[in-house]
Amino acid sequence: MNHRWLKWLLFFGCWTLLSVISAGQSYVNARIQNLQFQWREAFAYAFTEWYSWAILTPLIIRLSERYPFDRSGWRRQLFIHLPAAAAFPLLQLMIQAAVWHWIGPERYRAPSLGSLLFTMFSRKFHFSVLTYGAILGAGHALRYYRNYRDGELQRSQLSEQLARAQLDVLKMQLHPHFLFNTLNTIAALVRRDPRRAEEMIARLGELLRMTLESDARNEVTLRQELDFLEKYLEIEQTRFHDRLTIDREVDPHTLEAQVPHLILQPIVENAIRHGIAKRAGAGRIRIAAERINESLSLKVCDDGGGLRPGTAAETQKTSVGLANTRARLRQLYGEDHRFELDNAAGGGLEVSIVVPFRTL
Repeated sequence: MNHRWLKWLLFFGCWTLLSVISAGQSYVNARIQNLQFQWREAFAYAFTEWYSWAILTPLIIRLSERYPFDRSGWRRQLFIHLPAAAAFPLLQLMIQAAVWHWIGPERYRAPSLGSLLFTMFSRKFHFSVLTYGAILGAGHALRYYRNYRDGELQRSQLSEQLARAQLDVLKMQLHPHFLFNTLNTIAALVRRDPRRAEEMIARLGELLRMTLESDARNEVTLRQELDFLEKYLEIEQTRFHDRLTIDREVDPHTLEAQVPHLILQPIVENAIRHGIAKRAGAGRIRIAAERINESLSLKVCDDGGGLRPGTAAETQKTSVGLANTRARLRQLYGEDHRFELDNAAGGGLEVSIVVPFRTL
């Protein structure tokens, strides 16, 4: 309700401002021409003119919304707006003439209302037509702005829904594969090492609990993302035992930065599958996070075989986790991000993500 009153207050405020400016201009012109024209007369005439337009403006705006000029029907709309361009100015002049004939000074009154209307029509009709065109143009501009704003809101909502859908798809795609490997490991440990099997079941339960309790937010703090990743890594380190070493190089000042939920886990899983699981010896994965100016840099490096020359693009397409990660980053940040795969200087694969650094 308050918002509605504010709109009406702004509406009449604009017409009042035009009336004051017009009154000042009329008074100055009269003084220059040495005409007897009082301030109250200047204000009365200006307010009569512009407030009559204020009364008609909602009707003109409604007409512009009902019969808008668009690419397909602008010729048809001309048959509506051309008569209206004559009718509304004439109606405004009739209102102004009637009010001025009633409240205007005696020395400015015409012998009859008809003669006053004829005088106003001959002097001001062309200006009234231009005023009608300006109001009609403002109505179209307001309509286009509302359509643009609604379109932007709809696009934003669709983008968020798509990002959430991709997050849900990512969970559905990764969990079965991860659960299959984990349950196989637990089955192998049940008789050989019951204590480790129990630890792995407990860690799996904790990871699933965190997954089920997580809300539909697209972004979480880096601290929360690393906590989730830690539960995942505990299970993977139980699977690979001494074959998997994790190095963490995380700047503490980055822990409250916002990052896409589940952005690191599929990348780390990809590094384990292709950089660690396929080799006989031990492997190492490095997880790094640092702030660079107004950006957050995340890196996951392994010491596996790396990429064959010219296969980076193909790898991103064929890897479910990497392809989904790229799509989610594009939906969340548009062009304001980087996602790169390259062979690390010391061997292995390096995945680098750069997103805007922001906190809640």
